[in-house]
Amino acid sequence: MTRSITVLGATGSVGASTLDLIRRNRGEWRVEALTAHSNVTDLAKLAREFGAKVAVIADEAHLDDLRQALSGSDIEAAAGRAALCEAASRPVDIVMAAIVGCAGLGPVMAAIEQGATVALANKEALVSAGEVMTEAVKRHKATLLPVDSEHNAIFQCLQGGKLSEVRTITLTASGGPLRTWPQEQLDTVTPAQAIAHPNWDMGAKISVDSATMFNKGLELIEAHHLFPVGLDKIRIVVHPQSVIHSMVEYRDGSTLAQLGPSDMRVPIASCLAWPARMDTPMDPLDLAEIGELTFFKPDEDRFPATRLAREAAQAGGAAPATLNAANEVAVASFLAGNIPFSRIALLVERVLTEKELPAAPRTLEEVLRVDEDARMRASAMMEQA
Repeated sequence: MTRSITVLGATGSVGASTLDLIRRNRGEWRVEALTAHSNVTDLAKLAREFGAKVAVIADEAHLDDLRQALSGSDIEAAAGRAALCEAASRPVDIVMAAIVGCAGLGPVMAAIEQGATVALANKEALVSAGEVMTEAVKRHKATLLPVDSEHNAIFQCLQGGKLSEVRTITLTASGGPLRTWPQEQLDTVTPAQAIAHPNWDMGAKISVDSATMFNKGLELIEAHHLFPVGLDKIRIVVHPQSVIHSMVEYRDGSTLAQLGPSDMRVPIASCLAWPARMDTPMDPLDLAEIGELTFFKPDEDRFPATRLAREAAQAGGAAPATLNAANEVAVASFLAGNIPFSRIALLVERVLTEKELPAAPRTLEEVLRVDEDARMRASAMMEQA
């Protein structure tokens, strides 16, 4: 039976991995819509390859280029936020939500409001708008499948179990490329060093988040919404080999762990085939070859991001959205060479603490206003320094 899919963020790393799996199982899938931020060339190429009905470029300035790139085909070209949301709301079997950052909030909500099955790779959606989105999922009877390797691992470990029987959930973190760097050297980190992840092939922003440990902090907040067992039951452990992707401990003392290669095609395949399984091109896991698995407590003195994220989750309200927005601004500034690596977490903490935060957002529009306010304050703080 042929299934239909829309891929939001088709030219990014998760989008590319998703389409690689579809390419390997081409006869089983029909592609409805593909979107990208500004990469017209790759978007048009993918839309032609997979026979998409519509291709959407987020940056409206590139619409004419997209139309020209698709000329001679029957593929509709569209651009802008409204077009992204329209593409996300088209009835399909599954929507892969892989737009990075708060830019993905609107399209994810559009898919949820259609009652869709959403494979969520955009962690910022639940971090910034957790209560708003989880309520919308219930209201519209949508299905949310976690794509992040850690949350997908937890999802798999919970199959057949009940949240009421969970004692702890443990998120594993690789520690990133700077795990062993002394604190006094973190001021000298270059963007190239920060994005050189030892295990995963990811985009620049997510790679920097892994280096600062903000990625794990955001995942902690996301896990809090996906698996509501209580923040006190969600832990983080550094596991440099990235073989165990997360663990669930039950009340009887049993701990279930999901193991696999460091390749996003594994959790993506889990979502695409759910509730069944599908083949992937991954080699079998060879534990004898790996040799050993090690674990460490996070060092929150050198990498305070996980502490800041837990505090934001505990505070609730506008704090998680503020943390996420400030981090996005800080990471972009670091990648542009404007601030040192060590200042990313300091900037986020200042934005969280130097002014009383707005009231808890109750709608997506209010979430976006909190996000905009935090971005403006983060940018102003960098200019003043």
